[in-house]
Amino acid sequence: MTGANNDTRNRTSYDVIVIGGGAGGLNAALVLARARRTVAVVDSGEPRNAPSAHMHSFLSRDGVPPLTVLEAGRAEIARYGAVRIEGRVDQVEAGEAGGYVVRLEGGASLDARHVVLATGLRDELPEIPGVRAMWGEDVHFCPYCHGYEVRDQPIVVLGVHPASPGQALLLRQWSRHVVYVPHTRPLDDEERERMDARGVEVVEGPVSTLLSKDGRLHAVELADGRTVECAGVFLFPKMTPNDGAFDGLGCEKDEQGWLVTDRAGRTSRPGLWAVGNVVDPRAQAVTAAGMGAAAAFALNHDLVDEEIERDLAAHRAAVQGAEVSVTAS
Repeated sequence: MTGANNDTRNRTSYDVIVIGGGAGGLNAALVLARARRTVAVVDSGEPRNAPSAHMHSFLSRDGVPPLTVLEAGRAEIARYGAVRIEGRVDQVEAGEAGGYVVRLEGGASLDARHVVLATGLRDELPEIPGVRAMWGEDVHFCPYCHGYEVRDQPIVVLGVHPASPGQALLLRQWSRHVVYVPHTRPLDDEERERMDARGVEVVEGPVSTLLSKDGRLHAVELADGRTVECAGVFLFPKMTPNDGAFDGLGCEKDEQGWLVTDRAGRTSRPGLWAVGNVVDPRAQAVTAAGMGAAAAFALNHDLVDEEIERDLAAHRAAVQGAEVSVTAS
């Protein structure tokens, strides 16, 4: 396959298949399509940030709904000939002749010289009534994404993760009215001292439910019936990478189970790249977009190197053949 970006509507074989249609995947596809590569993006249409009304800390896109950004990205990659395929990937396998086979749910399969994994992660939320219903609206994870929107208002941090105390201390940057409710993550003496020094109030007791009024959060209710009024709740969810479809490829992972890549996004498998939250659970959309661009630059250079080697071998064979022909004559 050449690097020319011909009509890709009916293709089943591509230079690159990107799995995942978030900021990281779409930006990788955009760079590669502009490099005249044949590119397909397999997208389930379920971005992690879909529950959020607005995205923040993304230069020129601050305050824009996440789906608006994705729709713009889809239109941009289509302008350069990249194809978006709605669906889910069942399995990624090594191809018999090199490259990879991407098998979709439903039985279809696609071939690619290289694959970019941009499949993100799953947020596993605590089973507290009200958390899931208000996730992305009044219940959040990232202070840099949503802390400003509840600045100077009462904030409750639910202790549900080893990192929860640090989250409470950080949120004190946005408001003087931060309450830490230990729930399943009690404080040790040193952590409690840090809370006191930082001015974070600690209210003991497990949480029973989040209370809403007119569709908006207004308080956290404890098991004994006490309530803590607040304008926002922050919690640190358990994060799990969406890597089941390619877990059988044996890519190197770190001690926490996240894919290991180099700075350009290369995994331990040649031709397999990974960007965004499937690699880094704390990457924001703007970070993932940058990771997608960096991977695309390096990936295209690798494809060029492969093509040079192929062309060089063909050139040498042709020269050798011509020399043999001259000698024989």
